[in-house]
Amino acid sequence: MASRLLLVRHGETQWHAENRYAGISDVALTEKGLRQARDLGTWARQRGVDAVACSPVSRARLTAEPAAELLGVEPEIVEGLREVDFGWGEGRTIAEMAAEDPEAVRRFLKDAELGAFAGSEPPSEAAARASTALRGLARRHPDGTVLVVAHNTLLRMALCAMLSIPVGRYRLVFPRLDNAAVTEIEVTDAGTGLRSLNVPTWAPLHGRTRNLGT
Repeated sequence: MASRLLLVRHGETQWHAENRYAGISDVALTEKGLRQARDLGTWARQRGVDAVACSPVSRARLTAEPAAELLGVEPEIVEGLREVDFGWGEGRTIAEMAAEDPEAVRRFLKDAELGAFAGSEPPSEAAARASTALRGLARRHPDGTVLVVAHNTLLRMALCAMLSIPVGRYRLVFPRLDNAAVTEIEVTDAGTGLRSLNVPTWAPLHGRTRNLGT
């Protein structure tokens, strides 16, 4: 088995444009986010994709829909790909939280696992459920290519877990996944390899510049 998973952060929402932690909140896509979803669909059709999967949260489902329609497939809704619950941080910016409790923000920025926000889902647990979901998709599509639309924080945590990186360091190792950009991993029986990171889907396929493989 050597499955390719194309991991995509959903299109822009108003909260994400303001750098607010959306988490479990159901925030609608902006016009830019809807345009990013359409561009992703065109990219996926050119790239060659066998299946589409996504988080059950509406911003992920709406981002995945154009690709699924163009490919003529039904998107698979995967509960394990839901975004992390940020607890105390939900709906807030880092600046707003720092104004209220700078020590809590300092602990979080130093180590997201040990300094997780009060009431939030522990990063290790979120990474485990996301990794399980991604490996399940790889098993269901052996030697296939799956477009997976989910969320910025969850995908970074999953990447850490699958690449044997401490999950608490996800912000440092993967500072950001851009909206509608693709990070490609190869999942085999032996483990997971990172093929490319944060590749924009609005660029021509021949113009991709961040491929990590040869």
